[in-house]
Amino acid sequence: MKSMIAMGCGALLLVALLVGFVGCNSYNSLVGLEENVDGAWAQVENAYQRRADLIPNLVETVKGARDFEQETFTQVAEARAGAGKMSFEGAPTADQLRTFEQNQGALSSALSRLLVTVERYPELKATQAFRDLQVQLEGTENRISVERKRFNDAARAFNTARRRIPTVLIANLMGLSAKPYFEAEPDADQPPAVDFGN
Repeated sequence: MKSMIAMGCGALLLVALLVGFVGCNSYNSLVGLEENVDGAWAQVENAYQRRADLIPNLVETVKGARDFEQETFTQVAEARAGAGKMSFEGAPTADQLRTFEQNQGALSSALSRLLVTVERYPELKATQAFRDLQVQLEGTENRISVERKRFNDAARAFNTARRRIPTVLIANLMGLSAKPYFEAEPDADQPPAVDFGN
């Protein structure tokens, strides 16, 4: 009888150790993947910061080359301030990411208006400083796109691992929620209207 109890206790201990090992392994795997998401998010912020740092130089170059519409500068400055005031501890939640995208979209829109306004001033487009800044800004927009993709890849890896059994149980127990993705802007699938009338 005592040997049966000892075998039962041994079996329970073995099962407990196995469950503990699987749980620790799952949790450690999620921690590593979450760190990848946070690192990818830091690179996204880095790319957006580079764009924010280029904007004052672009604005000053445009101001120096021509008397320009003050309203355009004001819109760019306000959009840059709105985009710059958001920061997160690690990767953002879905709501924070939506707000972040809205602020960055407002900045992109203001920059587009600035560049469209510049089209009216051929002598400004001909200056080397403006061309250099425009190339840097285009390169930065490409970097932003790459970093957003890398963030989505890291979030997908985390979310995939998080949904697998038994990891989902550990994730729910530890409060590790799914990571949001960058998504396309509304109507991004519609081709832009081309108007050569102006």
